[in-house]
Amino acid sequence: MLLFVCSYAFADEVTAEDVQLNIDIIWTAIAAFLVFFMQAGFALVESGFTRAKNAVNIIMKNLMDFSIGTVMWFLLGFGLMFGGGASGFIGLSHFGASEFSDISSLNWTFWLFQAVFAGTAATIVSGAMAGRTKFTSYLIYSAFICGVIYPISGHWAWGTLSNIGSGWLADMNFIDFAGSTVVHSAGGWLALAGAITLGARKGKYGPNGKSNAIPGHNIPLAALGVFILWFGWFGFNAGSTTAGSVNIGYIAMTTTLSAAAGAIFAMITSWIRFQKPDVSMSLNGVLAGLVAITAGCANVTMGGALIIGSLAGILVVVAVEAIDKVLKIDDPVGAVSVHGVTGAFGTLMAGVLNTPGTPGYVEGGGVLTQLIGIGAMFAWAFGLGLILFNTIKFTVGLRVSETEELRGLDISEHGNEAYPSFQIFTTQ
Repeated sequence: MLLFVCSYAFADEVTAEDVQLNIDIIWTAIAAFLVFFMQAGFALVESGFTRAKNAVNIIMKNLMDFSIGTVMWFLLGFGLMFGGGASGFIGLSHFGASEFSDISSLNWTFWLFQAVFAGTAATIVSGAMAGRTKFTSYLIYSAFICGVIYPISGHWAWGTLSNIGSGWLADMNFIDFAGSTVVHSAGGWLALAGAITLGARKGKYGPNGKSNAIPGHNIPLAALGVFILWFGWFGFNAGSTTAGSVNIGYIAMTTTLSAAAGAIFAMITSWIRFQKPDVSMSLNGVLAGLVAITAGCANVTMGGALIIGSLAGILVVVAVEAIDKVLKIDDPVGAVSVHGVTGAFGTLMAGVLNTPGTPGYVEGGGVLTQLIGIGAMFAWAFGLGLILFNTIKFTVGLRVSETEELRGLDISEHGNEAYPSFQIFTTQ
């Protein structure tokens, strides 16, 4: 506070509004930086949970997600999501941030904060498609996700945030404070479409359809990634206030309670199911708790946060097994379960546990509206995803050859190795 006051020491007049605006800008910028750091967390989680021979490829995809996504967000995405729109369905202004004129306003920081969200939505997809996707094809669909698919559906729920447009789901009092559905489920359903279109990795399913485990190469790396994501999530959720207010602490507390409960109950569930407390399931339990609370972090009680996280921790273990062994969909990192399934669950629970007296209570927000929003986002992301991935598949090609897959994408796609001093076996 002292710094803000001193910065205006020689001004003619300092108002409370001036100080508050600077606090809002600084907090939103810090939150954006935290969410950006989540890219490192995703890179470590995805590379740790997949094969050593594909680690460079994972890092390159995460790097390009944010790089290409940022440019597409500037050129097209922000305007489609937050511009003045056509009956609440799409934004049609502010492309290239062209109408931002006041350099002292919150607009620029808001743009950055939303840009890192767009990068997160695209990054979710890469884990489910790891180990068998052409890098050039990945660049194409990453650009399309950040530039078109994510921002249009995002406009429905969040278009009103910029005070420029208005979204039809927002007008119905749809509750998704920080993006359980807008960001995470959308990314999860796109990941599902990509994994289905690609097919399973070689050796994942035997001739009788039995699922074979393909262990990740570095669990400590994945664990570090989860802790980075947990840290960055304080920016993701509490930063969605885009204001330096007393609500920040409340939202941070519900966020971490849900994450902790998710870890505990995923561990317990895996312990019962596999007779051992499974580390990968427990780590995904943390992420499930974080994803699930993201929608309702401002409008549920502390007890509600514990309920959401606990159930999400159980659900993610069940979903990972069902998708792998029942649906026979190969998702190396559990992205569909963590982001798609628990994101939809958390969005529903935000309506079920919507509580008067909480900072983000939404009057009129209810279960039916939540279900409509969840369904609309699924139909949009999964439907457009299938069209996008199949279009790429039958034009430039989506999947690498069997030889390239067995050799590893690090060598075949990038000519590098993540671990050049170690022998990387390529038998599956």
